Amino acid sequence: MLSELPRDLAEEVLSKLPVTSLRRVRSTCKKWNTLSKDRSFTRRLIGKEEAKKKQRKEFHVVMMLDFRVSLFSLNLLKPNPIERLGQLISLDDANQVDISNIFHCDGFLLCTMKDISRLVVWNPCSGQTIWLKPRNSFNKWDRYALGYDVMKNHKVLRFVDHYDLQRRPLLREFEIYSFDSSSWKVLDVNPDWDIEFVHRGLSFRGNTYWFARDKVFPRGGDHSYFLLCFDFTTETFGPRLPLPFHPFFADTVALSSVGDNQIAVLFQRCSSPYTLKIWISSKIEPNAVSWKKPFLKVDMKPLMGISFSFTGGSFFVDEEKKVAVVLDKNIGGGCDPTRNIAYIIGKEGYFKKVDRGESRHLTCWPLGCSYVPSSVQINHKTA
Repeated sequence: MLSELPRDLAEEVLSKLPVTSLRRVRSTCKKWNTLSKDRSFTRRLIGKEEAKKKQRKEFHVVMMLDFRVSLFSLNLLKPNPIERLGQLISLDDANQVDISNIFHCDGFLLCTMKDISRLVVWNPCSGQTIWLKPRNSFNKWDRYALGYDVMKNHKVLRFVDHYDLQRRPLLREFEIYSFDSSSWKVLDVNPDWDIEFVHRGLSFRGNTYWFARDKVFPRGGDHSYFLLCFDFTTETFGPRLPLPFHPFFADTVALSSVGDNQIAVLFQRCSSPYTLKIWISSKIEPNAVSWKKPFLKVDMKPLMGISFSFTGGSFFVDEEKKVAVVLDKNIGGGCDPTRNIAYIIGKEGYFKKVDRGESRHLTCWPLGCSYVPSSVQINHKTA
């Protein structure tokens, strides 16, 4: 009987499983259910997994493809560099839910639903799931960010846009949800900047960074663009932070994290020769940023003239191998965007397309974020 195994042997058996699969064994027996929820055990298991990944020179990412979230391993030394480890456990034990957007912070995923009816914060490792209720209602154009303050209290930031019947903007509110009080509050923010709906924030060290622009179009010129940080400790937006390039409307810009201490920014012109550039920060704080020389600069014109989507742009960087992985659909050369594709791009013309399957929903762009499992539990006061 599995329940009769000594604890050390049970630990040995469970340690063979990915930490994100521990929840599957909880119905096996009471002893395994208790062990899989033991935070000291899961911390040791996570530590072993991270050491193995570092030794194999791979890292894990979460991808959303066709409204489903799966865990992948990226190892660019392998013939199959992007390996699907499995779909993450359903947020609802009875029914699958369609997820339209994902954000990662501290081992937690903030997920918005396709039907915009619900918002959830979810730890795939521990199984902790917190469904959030709005003050009034959620809407299609809401923007979100997940972070935490200096005391490790987790919070959700929400941009609430109000429109008239002709879809003209009337008002934008900012509100924040604190898990320790289980409540929303409206923030006093009157911005002179704007963040496009398609630009997802990047959670980094508990704060969130966005690609932003002037709200008012300047006479005789183009918008100025910059990086903007929301500090979850002070619950305020910081000063405008410089970018290492000057973009124009419809250029592709995306943000990604590089390990624990750096972020990267991807930039591609929307017109020929579609040169792709990626910079990595040398310093990044809520009030300051500096950039290294371009990490990668690739002329995409010889590569079928690929221009990555303005609405997509999720990417990952392997700094050691000087390679980037960009998620998009089958694009370039008049292709019909019915396949989810990972584009692997490096120096000296290195280029590879990895097909991630059919894209049955043309409006669902593939999204991804780096993922490190965590045994952390959010202290959530139930309403």
